[in-house]
Amino acid sequence: MALLSLLVFLPLAGALLVALTRSPRGARWLAAGVSLAVLLLSLNLLAAFYPVPFTGRWNQEFVGVERVPLAPPLGITYIVGADGLSAPLVLLTALLVFLSAVFSWDQQEKARQYFALMLLMETGIMGVFLSLDLFVFFIFWEVVLIPMFFFIAVWGGPRRDYASMKFLIYTHLGGLVMFLGLIGLYIGTGATTFSILPITETIQGQTVLVDSGVAQKAAALSVSAQTLIFAALLFGFLVKLPSIPVHTWLPDAHVEAPTAGSVLLAGLLLKMGGYGLVRMGFGLAPRGATGPVPFLPGLSMLHLMLLLGVLSIVYGAVICLVQRDLKKMVAYSSISHMGFVTLGLATLTTIGISGAIFQMFNHGLITAVLFMMAGAIHHHATTRDIPTLRGLGHVMPRGTLVLGMGFFAGLGLPGLNGFVSEFMVFMGTYGAYQLWLLIPLTAVVATGAYFLWTLQKIAFGGWNTELGKGGDLAPYELLPLVVLTLLLLLFGLYPRLILDITQPVAAQLAGAFAGVKPL
Repeated sequence: MALLSLLVFLPLAGALLVALTRSPRGARWLAAGVSLAVLLLSLNLLAAFYPVPFTGRWNQEFVGVERVPLAPPLGITYIVGADGLSAPLVLLTALLVFLSAVFSWDQQEKARQYFALMLLMETGIMGVFLSLDLFVFFIFWEVVLIPMFFFIAVWGGPRRDYASMKFLIYTHLGGLVMFLGLIGLYIGTGATTFSILPITETIQGQTVLVDSGVAQKAAALSVSAQTLIFAALLFGFLVKLPSIPVHTWLPDAHVEAPTAGSVLLAGLLLKMGGYGLVRMGFGLAPRGATGPVPFLPGLSMLHLMLLLGVLSIVYGAVICLVQRDLKKMVAYSSISHMGFVTLGLATLTTIGISGAIFQMFNHGLITAVLFMMAGAIHHHATTRDIPTLRGLGHVMPRGTLVLGMGFFAGLGLPGLNGFVSEFMVFMGTYGAYQLWLLIPLTAVVATGAYFLWTLQKIAFGGWNTELGKGGDLAPYELLPLVVLTLLLLLFGLYPRLILDITQPVAAQLAGAFAGVKPL
């Protein structure tokens, strides 16, 4: 089996083996071993882009392409491939699943099912990032919902039934609307295959080489048709990001989910929305991205993305100021930080798009640190209530240091990874929209305020003896957090490790809109 198929299906095989084990100890070791093997494979994939950065056309040239016909009469084919957009997200997926398995080392309740679902989720996410067939992409997209639903419903908090159903309804509805957009591409182009590459060529009005090997000529989709398709795709992907006003499922899901569930939800599932928006939205309906919003002809789709991105950034930051639950505060901060992805893509500039892609990667690392620390604090102090917690630095010095690093990366401190991607988005915003930049800049103040105030409240002062003796991080908690903290520094000091791979993707996408004025 080739590399990319191993990345997709090795976790599935591991999930089946974990489910058949007889002991929680065996399930833990097997899950950790399989996820470590996937991580090593993902590093091997990333190495294919070094030492010379990938310079091919981002939506047409891929490495490691594999193709297996599934339903030839319907044009459905298993096709996987990796480029500068997907490779970093594949690495992020493998890394967070492995670290989540290690962090969950003390999991006892239904451990076999817990780790099996974790590996099943990895298969779904890998499939989303590597699929080059629209139908197969949608199948993997829906597969991801199943393990996350059970993570919340079985191992969640007191309101797990409500949170799991809300998560399923919102994300499944968004997925269905997105699927209508994908079907619109298939029907509208008259394609005989769901493969992304021929459909892309068809939209561009070029000769198409379909899977059967027969060449045909097709006209490009009209602007109105692409606009409707882009609107459907945008809605589906904004639900997953999530963006205002379809964000309300996220805080409930995060608060009730177990720690590993929150890490994978924020670190990976949200990135599926940003990835889909770049690959499917801008890649397959480019003229629709600049078309008018349906029923609002005075507002373009780029205007809408600009407004939603800015609102998400500001709203998420402001509402964090009044949160009492540490985990809910981190959840709302994700809405704010993922707003940078929407805003960066809306600039149609190389630096803005590159910053948006890098922000997806960076946010995955930052939010993993913060949710792991929220879980560890709740485990050791028995509460996540910010006003109740105080003096954490005395009883959990190592944990407090890690938490501070996560907070500083989240607020965009220079030298840490969050600063680089946010600064790039701000530069792209200024280049495209000038004074509009002043609005998201206000969120920087609010972000610094809620992170620093929270750190001050819970880290300093005398320890609240009503919370017990507390205790510092256990070795299985400390190891993943140390790895993540070092990565916050690495990609903050040397962001070229990722930017050299993603930059050609952003340049190619921005080049396709070179003559378009956002406003």
